[in-house]
Amino acid sequence: MKPNEKTGPFRTQLPIRTVLVEKAVRRSPLVQRLRERLPHARFQEVDSVPPASSRVRDLLEVVHFKGRFWRPCPGTRVYDCCGYQILHFGTQCTIDCTYCILQAYLDQPNLRLFGNIDDLLREVEETLAQNPERLHRVGTGEFTDSLLLDPWTGLSRDLVPLFARHPNAVLELKTKTAHVDQLKDLPHGGHTLISWSLNAEDVIRREEPRAASLTARLEAARKCAQWGYYLGFHFDPLIDYPGWRDGYRRTLEALFRAVDPSRVVWISLGAFRFMPELKAIIAKNHPRTRITTGEFIRGLDGKLRYFRDIRLELYAEMVKALRAWDPDLCVYLCMEGPWIWRKVLGFEPAERGGLPRILDDAVRMRMGVMGGVTSGG
Repeated sequence: MKPNEKTGPFRTQLPIRTVLVEKAVRRSPLVQRLRERLPHARFQEVDSVPPASSRVRDLLEVVHFKGRFWRPCPGTRVYDCCGYQILHFGTQCTIDCTYCILQAYLDQPNLRLFGNIDDLLREVEETLAQNPERLHRVGTGEFTDSLLLDPWTGLSRDLVPLFARHPNAVLELKTKTAHVDQLKDLPHGGHTLISWSLNAEDVIRREEPRAASLTARLEAARKCAQWGYYLGFHFDPLIDYPGWRDGYRRTLEALFRAVDPSRVVWISLGAFRFMPELKAIIAKNHPRTRITTGEFIRGLDGKLRYFRDIRLELYAEMVKALRAWDPDLCVYLCMEGPWIWRKVLGFEPAERGGLPRILDDAVRMRMGVMGGVTSGG
């Protein structure tokens, strides 16, 4: 099946019609792949991509990136952070989730890739070589979906074998798509995990209009497990809506049927939270959503979040089901303080060396990668 061929359960089709390419990267391997895999698109070379004030959905920008590709996750000091490292290869997303922070976080609206991939790969090699004693947990899904464009860019074909060659690192590819066929025969060496953001089907239908369906995501996860990849799942944001207990219960039951828990490295839980300025942007971009009309309070990080009792209920229901599925599974909370951790999970991260250490231990125990070392935060 060709990458842009439309199929029933997939809603993440990408009809790119125009590709703006900065001349500095026109000979990039990435641009060559795009030319081959988007034969019907119009490619236009420019000295520099001009600023845009509104999104053009069928436009892709390929630029020469002059910053650091490798950077720490922009967490917060007031809540337990995971010590994640970000591999920055592009920005923006066309899945159009109503709650997406990128609506307020990025000042450019169009899909953008960094064409100087050789510089990115070189920086990864150098960073890992400089710190051979540290375990690095690295992901690409912070400023865009990791696999949204992958059938066209082939970036996974560069990154997955690279991480397989390094004993001190694991790569996490986070997605809401089902774009996994290109991963099938890659030599991953057990150093890559593929992760999906999951939600209740009611939430997916209302708030994730261009994401793959829950069924498609779980089928993609099942395939990846068969190909030897490890898996992760992220229930973030958990949404408080009428019927949420049944909705999340059905999603968890579908997850439990789809994959063997021994292939799952971690599952994260995070209740819906947002910067105050995002509320007006959501109302403008998604006027039908009611996602910001719940009971919220300003947290220590300045974001609006559900009242504590609501968050506790959401987490408790999820943890109870997950513990029944696999009592040894690494389940962790996103951007929550020690009191919530103790009430929900029975311990505080500091008691186990901090959240980075907890996730390192999950990598060591589930993936067998570099046991007993500290995070490369």
